This record gives sequence, C-alpha cells and structure tokens, in this order.
Amino acid sequence: MRFDDSLKTVLSADMATGFGAQSAWRQLVDLMGRGRAVADESAIERLRVLREAVPASVRAASARALAFASPGAALVGFFAEDELAIAAPVLRMVTLPAADWLGLLPRLSPTGRSVLRHRRDLPAEVARGLQSFGAVDFVLPQPELVAETFVEPVVETVVESAPAVEPVPAPVATPGVVAAPLSETPFMALGDIARGLPVVAQAFRHIAAERSSDPARFEISDLVARIDAFNRDRVIPPAPPVAPRVEAESFRFETDASGVIRWIEGVTRSPLVGVSLAHATRQGDAQVDGVVAGAFRRRSRFGDARLQVGGQSDAAGAWRMSGIPAFDHDSGRFTGMRGTARRPRADEVAERMAATSPVSDSLRQLVHELRTPTNAIAGFAELIETELLGPVSPTYRERATAIRTQAGDLLAAIDDLDTAARIEGHALDLRPTIVPVVPLLERVVRDLAPLASLRGATLLVDPGSSDCAIAGDDRVVERLVGRLLAALVSACGQGERIGIATGTAAGEVSLAFDRPRALPAHAGDTLLSIDAEDEIEGAPLLGTGFTLRLVQNLAGELGGGLTIDVNRLTLRLPSARDRGLGQASDTVR
Repeated sequence: MRFDDSLKTVLSADMATGFGAQSAWRQLVDLMGRGRAVADESAIERLRVLREAVPASVRAASARALAFASPGAALVGFFAEDELAIAAPVLRMVTLPAADWLGLLPRLSPTGRSVLRHRRDLPAEVARGLQSFGAVDFVLPQPELVAETFVEPVVETVVESAPAVEPVPAPVATPGVVAAPLSETPFMALGDIARGLPVVAQAFRHIAAERSSDPARFEISDLVARIDAFNRDRVIPPAPPVAPRVEAESFRFETDASGVIRWIEGVTRSPLVGVSLAHATRQGDAQVDGVVAGAFRRRSRFGDARLQVGGQSDAAGAWRMSGIPAFDHDSGRFTGMRGTARRPRADEVAERMAATSPVSDSLRQLVHELRTPTNAIAGFAELIETELLGPVSPTYRERATAIRTQAGDLLAAIDDLDTAARIEGHALDLRPTIVPVVPLLERVVRDLAPLASLRGATLLVDPGSSDCAIAGDDRVVERLVGRLLAALVSACGQGERIGIATGTAAGEVSLAFDRPRALPAHAGDTLLSIDAEDEIEGAPLLGTGFTLRLVQNLAGELGGGLTIDVNRLTLRLPSARDRGLGQASDTVR
C-alpha cells in the first residue's frame, strides 16, 4: 500500500465515537512516525482536530512510542505544542538534523526549550541557538492581575544648578491591569512585581488611609511602639502541667516453648514482647542475665536474675526476674516459662553500672579519633619501608622507618590515654588469669633490650622464687610492668644497672626495681607530678610522671599498689599461690 493510500484510509475512519477518534489518532501518529505516511500540513491539521477528542493519557502513550521512532520535524513540532508531560518524551529522545532543530526552537515554549537544554547529544549550533533564548526563557513571569492596584505617586525633586528635566508621568492605573514601568528589557523589577501583589497593595492602602487621617508622616518608631504594646498587653496562657511518669514496680510474663516472651502484664508490652530468655545477648532495648538463659536450657526455676530494659517507657530500667518452667498436664511437654519481675531494692544492683564522667567519655572519643589516622600512617610507612609498592631510595626508606617508629610510640601513648580514661570512667575490663612472674619479666626485658642498649644500661633479673605467679589480667599486668621498666630504663645513664628482685609475702607478689640515679632528685610522691620542663631526655612520650601514675592506678585496679622509696620502686600485686582461678577472680574487679 502506498503512503497516500494509508493516510486516506485513516482519514476516512469512523470518528463519530471517542473510540474511533482514539483509534484514528494512534494509527495516524504511527504511520507518520514510521515514515509510512507524509506528515504534511493537512495531516497535522487532522491531528489537531483529533487532539480535542483524545484523552491526555492516550496522547502521552503515543508520545512515548514516538520517542523511539524517527518522526519528522513537523510531527515533533506538533507534539511540542501539547502539555509538557506529552511533549517531554519526544523532545528528550527524538533525533533531528540541526537545521530542523533550529527551525523548531522559536516555536517551542520556554519549558520545551528547557527540556532540550538538558540534552547532551544536540549539535553545537543547536546549543548556541538555545543560549540565544536565555533572556526570554528566564524572565520572571507576570504577576496575576488584581482588580485594584496601589500606584505610588511620583515625587518631583528639583536640584539646583541641574538642567531642567521633563517630569515622567505616572502610569495610568487601569482596573484589572498592573501598572509597571516601561523597560528596554523583558525583565521586571522585584519591587514592581511585589507592589502588584494583593497583600502589598492592601498594606499600601492602609498606609494611605492613615496618612489622610493624620497629616504627620508615618514613622517606623510608631510600628515599633505598637509591637511593644502588643507584647506588653499579650496574655500567654500557662502551659498545662506535665504529669510525672509513673514508674512500674513489678510485672508478670509468660514465654512460649522456645523462650520468647509472648505475654506481659503490668508494664508496656513493646520493649519486652519478642525478647528470648534463651539468649543472654542484647535484644533491642532489653538484655537478660546469663542465669536466665542457663535455667531455660535446663528447664529449671531461677530467681532474682538481672534484666535491663532501655528506652523511655515505664518498663525502662533495672529489674530482678524470677520464673518457673511450665509443662502440659496431659503430655508433660514443656510449654515455656512463667514468672514475675520487680525493681531491685536499695541494697541490690540489677547490673554493674559504670559511673562514667563527661571528661573520661570525651577523652576516650579523642583517643578513638587519634588511633585511626595513626594506624594508617604507620601502615603506609611500613609499606614504603618494605618496598611493597615498588623500589624506594635508601633515604626514603630511612625516613619511612623513622615515621613507623614514631607512629608506634604515638600508638603506645594513645593506648595509655585510653587505659587512663577507662580507669577514670570505671570502665576497665579485667579478666581473671594467672600470670607467671619469671616468663613475664623475661618477655619485658627482651622487648626493652634495644632501649637499654641505646641508653647503655643493663637489666638484671633476680628470679627469687621461680614459681611465684600473679593473680590478675595478663594484659594489664604486662602493660604496667612494661611501662614501669621502660620509664626506669629511659632515665638510666651510661653503664648504669637496674636490678629486678621478686618475692612473695602476705599473699602478694612484690617486684622491686632499682631506682636510676637521675630519679632520686625527686623524692616521694613528687616523682608522680614531674612537669614537662623537668623531663629527662628519652623519657616516655607522655612523661615519667604520667607513666608512674598510670602504673599506680593499674596496680590499684588489680588490688595492689606502687611504693616509691629512696633507692627502689616496689610493685605489689595479688599472688596466685595456693589460689584457684576462681579465687583469683574475687580479687580482680
């Protein structure tokens, strides 16, 4: 079938009904979009007639289908005349020669040209053509027409020795038309647009009425006085009293066979329903004690177990739970746990509360912020030092080694600050272990051998009783012994010796360290407060005084202490002799 025959067939279709109009629209757009019919003026005119009877949803579907075809400039221009939702798919997707685009640009609306401005596949001459419409497309729209407009009168000012100027007549206020000054550009001043708004016009009318009744000029001070009078005479109703939150004292609960709480009576249900008694981990805002989880696994009763609930409901806070297992009377099958919970008495503590302080929390946050970049610096320095990223000159390798060493010292200082903050906030986590003394001293002396060689000092260990052991956290014990001995070695002079003697007495292990000659200048507790200007060269990064205070506090956390004498420093820690691991845990907090 020829193009003309196809077009005549569509044009002669029955369009007496809405369905016929929609069918004719779809066929005609499809034929012209695929080049099977000529998109001449008569065909476009017929589409304009059909558009009145075709819904917007059908026209939008045709536009989306046409975006993937190859329509001509006449059909693209026709769809660009429609609503933006219908014109946008065609303008965003179709491809036309540059000459056709330039011919269409003047016919497009500003919104249609804005769609083309977002395309990046248009020819350069089309982009320049769009730029030429900038002043027209971006002009502020005209304000809505108002029935009555306030026109500010023209004030004629005469300036001496100035040439005579013809006065500019005021614009004529026509009802329903906004009076605006003539301009050589299509832009309008914001003040002119604002004066055309109904609210602003009404304000000007009030001012004019006040001027006519009072010949005195309207002053800003009058407005300020009115505002003050309004604030002075205004009566603010009192806020309704807020009822204090009533804290529940007890509640009852029941679980299913899997240990999940299904029923609550006495407090808000949401924080507790769904919590499993079979797990001692934190579940949402609630956490049960390990005693509860153990009793559930054994299907046995439990009493005064700990429960902590977060949030702001009446169930928030600490509880003591008691429960018994429930069984089916006929089958003997376990059906769950039933019990009650109460608030702890004054002499009970539902959980170990850490009495943190804002200072310790801020210090721990700072330590966290410092540790991350320091670890990164040390890691990159090690990559350069080991040439994992490629060959490096010896000079840069030496610098990388120095950076890695200094970053390691900084990390050690950061760890000391973190430990001090945890002690201050009562958040130091200690685990009960048994630490043999002699292997501990051998490890510490071996680690400090480079520092002792640098200072020209010698470390001598007198094992004494070789089977003595310390009851305490092995990590904390090794840290405090290492930090104390490092501070002493850094204060040694050339050829100086530090003796380390061990012993046990009265359930304690004592480690006596000889005091270097540089330290006796500071007697007693004065050594704990050495200022920066008094520091000895080679002392710890945070200072000898800080290190000794840290050692003293760590020893106190373990149940021991640090004694500073004229000739030696004695570290006393709990002994593990004749103690089991469980007895040692009573000493460690």
